[in-house]
Order: sequence, then structure tokens, then C-alpha cells
Amino acid sequence: MTINGLHDVELAALSAVGDRKAYGELVRRHSRAVRGLLRRMGADPAAADDAAQDAFLTGFEQIADFRGAGAFAGWIKKIAARHYLRRIKRDARMSWGEAVDGPDQDAVQEPQAAAYIDLDDALRTLSEAERLSVSLCYGADLSHAEAAEALNLPLGTVKSHVKRGLDKLRARLVPPSGSDERRQEHG
Repeated sequence: MTINGLHDVELAALSAVGDRKAYGELVRRHSRAVRGLLRRMGADPAAADDAAQDAFLTGFEQIADFRGAGAFAGWIKKIAARHYLRRIKRDARMSWGEAVDGPDQDAVQEPQAAAYIDLDDALRTLSEAERLSVSLCYGADLSHAEAAEALNLPLGTVKSHVKRGLDKLRARLVPPSGSDERRQEHG
């Protein structure tokens, strides 16, 4: 069987004994998803690439710790998210209370734009804390407690950021039912 046909757990086991080709296959399989998570967390393309590279290097160094209890993708995404958080903390770019520049959340969408759902665009409308909290809990599959630890925030604060973030995403991504009919009746 070729290396391409092996399961992630098998590739991880081979990587743990020094098989670089096996780990290269894991990187090939999961690098796009890792970079996507980092972009959703707010990283520009270059920062996402750098953090992904750092995560995969760390993953290779710690591959013996991966036991296959969960998916390799989740394990490496957690490492990547932590690398990115350390990077932005180091760069002192965190401003927890400010919303990022993006489309006006209250703007009425054009009918053809309403049919297209862009999660990345919707995530950019969240505050940095909300975007990071939602991305860590739903993109990197961290628990609220793990996200709180990674962000160095109280658990309740992270839960609040996640709830507000999800509420904003729902409001943006799910069109209100019957809104067109109500406008026509009153218009």
C-alpha cells in the first residue's frame, strides 16, 4: 500500500519513528484546512502560512504525543491556533473591544448577495475577541475552557464572546423569514 492510502493515525505512527514522507503526507492533507482556520481567526495570508508552518514543525516534533484519540486535523488545528494566538499577543495587536472594519452588519443585502453566504466575510464583522473565540471553539474544536486558557481570558468571558459571535453570525447568515412579504405588505 502506498503512503497516500494510509489513514492519518498510521501516518502519524510512521512519523513518530522518523518517517518524513509520512509526515509530509499529513501536511499535504491538512495544510489547506489549517491555513483556512488561521484566516478565519484573522490572519492575513502570509501570517496564516507562517503560523501553519510553525504548527506543522511543532506537530512533527510532538507527533509521538498524538495517540489517535481524536482526528489528526483537530490536533494540528489546536497547535496552529495556539501558535497564531502567541503571534498576535507578541505583536500586541489585540484590541478586544473594537469591531474590525468590514461590511455594515445592519446594511440591507441585495437579493443576489443574500443568496451567497460568505462565512469569512461574516467572521470579519465580529470583534477580534468574538472571531477568535468562535474560531477556536468551532474551527479548532477547542472546548470553551481550552479557548479561555489559550486566550488567557476568564471562561465566562469566552462563553460570552462565543454566544455574541454566534448570534451575530446567525443574524448575518440566516435571512429573516418572511421579511420580503412584510415589506411588500407595508410598502
